[in-house]
Amino acid sequence: MDTRYLTEFVREDLKTKIVFMSGPRQVGKTTLSKTFIKSNEQYFSWDDLKDRVILKKHQIDPELKMVVLDEIHKYYRWRTLVKGLFDKYGEVLSIFVTGSARLDYFRKGGDSLVGRYHFYRLHPFSLAEVDKEYKRSTTEKLFQFGGFPEPFLKAKENFYRRWLRERKNRVIYQDLRDLETIKELSLIELLVDLLPSKVGSVLSIKSLQEDLEISPNTVSRWIQVLEMIYYCYRILPYGYKKIRAVKKSNKLYLWDWAEVEEKGPRFENMVASQLLKYCHVLEDSEGHDMELRFIRDIHLREIDFVVLKNKKPLFGVECKTGEKNISKHIKYFQTRTNIPKFYQVHLGTKDYQDGNIRVLPFEKFCKLEKLP
Repeated sequence: MDTRYLTEFVREDLKTKIVFMSGPRQVGKTTLSKTFIKSNEQYFSWDDLKDRVILKKHQIDPELKMVVLDEIHKYYRWRTLVKGLFDKYGEVLSIFVTGSARLDYFRKGGDSLVGRYHFYRLHPFSLAEVDKEYKRSTTEKLFQFGGFPEPFLKAKENFYRRWLRERKNRVIYQDLRDLETIKELSLIELLVDLLPSKVGSVLSIKSLQEDLEISPNTVSRWIQVLEMIYYCYRILPYGYKKIRAVKKSNKLYLWDWAEVEEKGPRFENMVASQLLKYCHVLEDSEGHDMELRFIRDIHLREIDFVVLKNKKPLFGVECKTGEKNISKHIKYFQTRTNIPKFYQVHLGTKDYQDGNIRVLPFEKFCKLEKLP
């Protein structure tokens, strides 16, 4: 694809600010960044030994007008380099910084760059990004191969399996190693193998601890690290005061939903990723405080997602793979929360309204709420 959904936002911000962009490995950050430059001399990667020499000596030529600094967070003095370039040449040099580890995590290590940058998170493909007609065949393709550009565009099962194996190996043995000093990488690999089966249910640290035979604190720390390198993410419960909501539980999802084998949890993960992308776009481009949460009370009544904007709920979403009657849990929370509308999203064709509850196909939901 020639452009991505963040292209115009980034183009505008590069005129006045440093732009940070992070996201999962192989989501298309390098490809996107290179659309803003005209020659290889403007692209510098910390993983390239020749580029590393230039970066360490801070020898970037401002006459280049535009530079991309890829994986620069691996350099312990990267903030000093970027700040120096911007302060000295900011009026003539545009700076685009990309990385597969969480640059937002690294940038919180100091305030030297405050006021000098805008930050974006690049997500995998979603329905609206790749198909303006919102066709069911595109949904099926996304569901089967995920939204990472290479396997989605190839659309071949054997290619996806090989790509997934290589990506997981790089995430564990390269990205993880660069971020944290963890000796038990083989156990991390076991954890990564276990997580797809945990999607869609409340995450049990105790269960993972027993499977791996390690302490619960270690499990929690490893999951945090996997979040930092964009392998997985967690969402928290919506603790509305008029329901006896759980407060300490969380649910886990993968950036690559195609890893999830069971159809129901995979669809839920795909919807979660679509909603998280929606939240991040509004947060990164417009500055709104966006949250993706779920609802669950002590009696195990649950709704998969609720989207909040500036602390106020916009809508709730329940995911169903088939065309079923409206969930009784939606009916229950409808009268006990301040959520203005609910969607029951499915992979069928039925579309009908019951008060403030809309049952509709995934494609119509994405189009109706203008999800990016």
